[in-house]
Amino acid sequence: MTSESIHPISHIAIIMDGNGRWASINGLSRNKGHEKGTENIQSIVQRVSELKIKFLTIFAFSTENWNRPKLEVSTLMNLLFDSINKQLDYLISENIRVIHLGEKSSLPSHLQKAIYKCEQATKNNTGLTLNVALNYGGRTEILNSIIKILSTNPSPNQITFKNIEENLYTSGIPDPDLIIRTGGEKRISNFLLWQSAYSEYFFSDLLWPDFTSKDLDNAIDTYFSRQRRFGKV
Repeated sequence: MTSESIHPISHIAIIMDGNGRWASINGLSRNKGHEKGTENIQSIVQRVSELKIKFLTIFAFSTENWNRPKLEVSTLMNLLFDSINKQLDYLISENIRVIHLGEKSSLPSHLQKAIYKCEQATKNNTGLTLNVALNYGGRTEILNSIIKILSTNPSPNQITFKNIEENLYTSGIPDPDLIIRTGGEKRISNFLLWQSAYSEYFFSDLLWPDFTSKDLDNAIDTYFSRQRRFGKV
């Protein structure tokens, strides 16, 4: 591996899959699985922060997740609300900034308020930026970007890649270098479709509640063993 092939990591994204299956294996309700998965987030956030990686994006709830049973969705919304409120002091003390990626308008009002409070309270933090993809869908993100551009009445042939990127939820955030998916599935599930064009993927068979900081380190080591050519030789 040549020195030119080694690229430092500035952004890791994670598809946190397997909470429900973890609960089933352990004889628990799916809701208990989601609770355990939510508890696991802090240790991973802490490790990414320790490694001085500037951006971490976690996939918390997709636009397709609304199709789950109503009770499960309601429980997830309340769990996310409680988690944001419980973790706020920690985020502030650790100099972590939180940014929401997705559509807020469809979320319960109490959750919208909690997200806004968290974003405002951490907006001046200069350490890790934690992007929470909540009510997020990659296709919707791209569509909304194009709609915003067209609302300014440009000629279609004047639209550029830069225009689209500037109107994505992730405007100003570098594309992920590494995307990790737990749970053994090998698909991207409508996550960061535009931004992942040249991301490296790491698929883990571990269910999200069992994915530790050591497993994160292993994924990062695998990343550094690869060559990123970006279409070049």
